[in-house]
Amino acid sequence: MTASLADPPAAGTRPALVPGERVGGLDVARGIAVLGMFAAHLGDTGELGWSPSTWTALVDGRPSILFATLAGVSIALLSGGRTTATGRELARARSRILVRAAWVFAIGGVLELLDTDIAVILGVYAALFGLALPFLTWPPARLLLAAGVVALAAPPLTLAVGRYATELDEEGNAFTFLMFTGYYPAAVWLAFVLVGLAVGRLDLRTARVRAVLVVGGTGAAVLGYLGGWMSTRQLAPGQDLDGIEAGFGTSGTWDPAWFAGAQPHTSTTFEVVGSGGVAVAVIGVCLVVADLLPRLTYPLASVGALALTVYSAQIVAIRVLAAGNDDWGTWAAFTLTALVLATVWRLQLGRGPLERLLTWSSRRAAGP
Repeated sequence: MTASLADPPAAGTRPALVPGERVGGLDVARGIAVLGMFAAHLGDTGELGWSPSTWTALVDGRPSILFATLAGVSIALLSGGRTTATGRELARARSRILVRAAWVFAIGGVLELLDTDIAVILGVYAALFGLALPFLTWPPARLLLAAGVVALAAPPLTLAVGRYATELDEEGNAFTFLMFTGYYPAAVWLAFVLVGLAVGRLDLRTARVRAVLVVGGTGAAVLGYLGGWMSTRQLAPGQDLDGIEAGFGTSGTWDPAWFAGAQPHTSTTFEVVGSGGVAVAVIGVCLVVADLLPRLTYPLASVGALALTVYSAQIVAIRVLAAGNDDWGTWAAFTLTALVLATVWRLQLGRGPLERLLTWSSRRAAGP
């Protein structure tokens, strides 16, 4: 008989996390990411400030970064969790990840054809799955170090490629757009996946690890956003910075202000550290809250368990209903609908249709 995640371990023991077993806190965090992206697509987020009336701007950029960080956690769990898969099992894990990436890329391409005003993240999400493959056997400390290197090196690299591509009129090239010049530059966003991969290699059931995630994530968020504020004040006081994208269409010397600030979607090092820290802290909090309040968080966890289906259905619904991007009432309606339908579906049928497709096809491709 298999114990559920909600069942307490026997005295003196702590059960290992079984590969494929759902972790309620991760589903809750994934649900927050999906509904947060709903808000970014449908609500008028505005500029974040000290006034509570501006705090809706928190959904600008951060939910998609949480989504990417959770992708790294999922990759870790697919490849063994705390005990990294080796040999044939590692090969099977890589096959499953590649098949999932191919499906996600295809689904993202179909959603792009709907021609909404939304920057669909799934293509980059799929690319990040592929980019993570060489790192599957790395330990958490090494993964975090690699994430730090990416956070420092990827923004100037992305700027250099973006400027060169602009000169050649190639910034719209599919590969260049996906990796460097798009709304979610995969070269920069690899940092979030590496952090998530490191998180997924930890024992997520222990209070110590959860505390480290909350404290460490909060510390990184403070460091990133404080650094962004100080750099803006020093290099471009009073300016609304666009980040490295501001340098794509220019020539001559680089402006240090392109790397200042931590505003959403600027791809600066400060944004990567700050928003990545928020994502890690949210994951830590969700792991705790989901265990304490499993029934209360079940609807949100259901959205997270059906994240790909719910996200895709949202894009289709926005296209069909011609929903605007400045109506919080529409966001509330979309959110309530997603919570209810995802909960009912999960209670009655389990996995979502797209999740079933990815699981079945990836396992079949990986072999016995």
